Amino acid sequence: MVDVPIDVVIPALNEERSLPLVLADLPTDRVRRVVVADNGSTDNTAEVARHGGAIVVPAPRPGYGSACLAALAWLRDNDPPHIVVFLDADYSDRPSELTELVAPILAGDADLVIGSRVLGRREPGALLPQARAGNLVACLLIRLLYGHRFTDLGPFRAILWESLETLHMDDPDFGWTAEMQVKALRHGLKVSEVPVSYRRRIGVSKITGTVVGTLRAGYKILWTVLRYSVSRPRVSEPRETLQ
Repeated sequence: MVDVPIDVVIPALNEERSLPLVLADLPTDRVRRVVVADNGSTDNTAEVARHGGAIVVPAPRPGYGSACLAALAWLRDNDPPHIVVFLDADYSDRPSELTELVAPILAGDADLVIGSRVLGRREPGALLPQARAGNLVACLLIRLLYGHRFTDLGPFRAILWESLETLHMDDPDFGWTAEMQVKALRHGLKVSEVPVSYRRRIGVSKITGTVVGTLRAGYKILWTVLRYSVSRPRVSEPRETLQ
C-alpha cells in the first residue's frame, strides 16, 4: 500500500520494446501513479504504456526536458505527489531500486537524490566512454563553480515535489539533469546520491548513440552548468502546503 504519494515520470520516444519491462519492475507498493510522456513516438510506445497501467501524456515538442515538463504539467493539475521519481524508458536502470532511491527523502535527509551509476554496479559496456567522460567533466565543473561533489548526472532521480516547484525547471532537452542539480545547489536544497545499478539499454541511445547527439548533449550540459553559475535564483511564489 502506498502511504506517501510517489509518482514516476518516464519520458519515452519509441521505446515499445523496453517500456513494458520498466513498468513491470516498478515496486507497486511504493508507486501511486506512472506518467509516461510520449515524446512523439512513431511505434506502439503509447499503447504498451497504457497496457502496463501508465497514464500517457502527449509531449509533441522534441526533447527530453520537454517530455519531463509535459508530465509535470499534468501532475500539477492532477493531485501532485509528495515525491516525483524520474526514470528512463530504456530499461538501463533497475526500477526495483526505487525504494533505495527515495529512502533519504523519506528519512528527511535529502530533498533531491541522484541515482549514481558511477557509485553503483555497472554492466560492462553499459556506460559508454563518451558518457563517462561527459559526466566527469560536468561534475568537475559543478564542483569548481558550486562547491559540491557529484559523481553523476544520472537520469534516475527522486525529488520532493515542493522542492522541484521552487526550481522552475525549463530546459527542453539535454540540459535537464544538469539544470536540476545546479539549481538545487543554488536554492540550498539538501542533495544526496545513492548507488544504482546500470545495464546496457535496449535499443540505441538518442544521445550517446550518435556522434552528433553526444556533441550536442555535451555542449548543452556544460553551457547549463556555466549559465546558472552567474544567474540569480528565481524567487518562488508562495504556495499552499501539500497535505
